[in-house]
Parts: sequence; C-alpha cells; structure tokens
Amino acid sequence: MTLEGRTALVTGGARGIGRAIAERLLRDGARVALVDRDRAAVEPAAAALGPTALAIVADVTITEDVERAVQETRDRWGRLDIVVNNAGITGRSFPIGELTDDDWREVIACDLTSVFLVCRAAVRVMLAQGGGRIVNIASIAGKEGNPTLVPYSSAKAGVIGLTKALAKEVATRGILVNAVAPAVIETEMLRQMTKETVDYLIAKIPMGRVGTPAEVAALVAWLASDECSFSTGAVYDLSGGRATY
Repeated sequence: MTLEGRTALVTGGARGIGRAIAERLLRDGARVALVDRDRAAVEPAAAALGPTALAIVADVTITEDVERAVQETRDRWGRLDIVVNNAGITGRSFPIGELTDDDWREVIACDLTSVFLVCRAAVRVMLAQGGGRIVNIASIAGKEGNPTLVPYSSAKAGVIGLTKALAKEVATRGILVNAVAPAVIETEMLRQMTKETVDYLIAKIPMGRVGTPAEVAALVAWLASDECSFSTGAVYDLSGGRATY
C-alpha cells in the first residue's frame, strides 16, 4: 500500500490519534499538513516528522482558518488528495442537567461544525482536481450514545450522517468519503472523562482493552489508499467487538 505523491491534511494533528495518523500517512509516502490550534504542540510535532510534514496553526471551527489551512497545503504541494477530520473534544462528562449552553456549543463546533467546514473546503479542491479521499473520525458513541456525553454523542452521530450524505453527493466524482468509529482509544481525551465513565466504556468492549492510536491510523491509511476503491459512505467500527451494527 503506497501513498507516494499524495498530499494529506490531518486536523488535530499535533498529538494522539491525529499525530499517529500523520505518522502513518508519512510512512506510506504521503506529504502531510498537520493542522492544530495549539502552536506549541503542532510546530514541534511537524518538525520531528521531517521535511514532508507541514505545521499549520488554525482553529477548524472558524471558516477563515479552514480556508487558509487548505490553501496553505495547496500552496506548499500543489494539491490535496486526502483529508482526515480528526480534531475533536469530548467535553465535560456530566449528566445533561448539569451541562451549560456553552458545553453544548463548544463540542458541536469542534466535533461537527469543523467537519462540515473542512469537507466543504476540501471538496471544492478535490472536484477541481478530479478526486480524493475524506476520512472522518466519528465514534461508537455516535451510533450507540454514551451517558454523560450527550453533546459528544450527538456530534459524532452528526459526523456519521454528514459522511453518508456527502459520500452520496460525490460518489460519481472520484471522491470517497468514509468514517471510522472507534471505541475507547488511549489518548489524552480519555483522561478528560470521569473514572466512572471510562470504566463503563471499557466494560462494554468484549476484548477488554482500549484501542491504540496506531490501530486507528492503520485503518485510516487503508481508507486513504487506492486499495479502498468501492467503499464510500461507510462507517468502519474499531471497537474491540463492542459495535452491534
């Protein structure tokens, strides 16, 4: 499997799943723009990955930042072949009655609105160049719902719906759009949840363990490659057996 000559953009690329995805795409031959709002994290991350990695400081909840990130990627390498919408937050893990309007707005903006903004900008480029791959990182929470994570579950369900709708829209235009729905993955986000929530989530995984960022990256790399040629609008579970549909 090779991605030689391809250009990728990964949101939330400074750490965790995003960085693991960037590392895997680079190893498979792609050039990768790491997009993150944390300058102090994304610039060293890109520097450590070498000359075919580019750090772009941007807030993917803001239209102007998204458009600039896409343009900077094209200015650097002339095209955009792969987009991975990975940026996201879990938000506060509390019962709905204890959540505020700001809790809702923050999670929806980061986990769902950002995917819309990036997909919109990317599709314009990909249509003009004749094709591309978009991989959206959803969550098993978007399919089954997790208690005390209502905004997060809602946003990830929205990502799944967006993926399916967009995939149908561009199915004959050379652009494949798929989603990955992980269960619990060992990242910093895991440590933002309460112990009770984490224990609940792990207890639902038949394999009895959390996943790793590298396991997510391996699936994303396949979805970004030419080996994935007749799959679009699909949701690929990465759940250790938790998924029921």
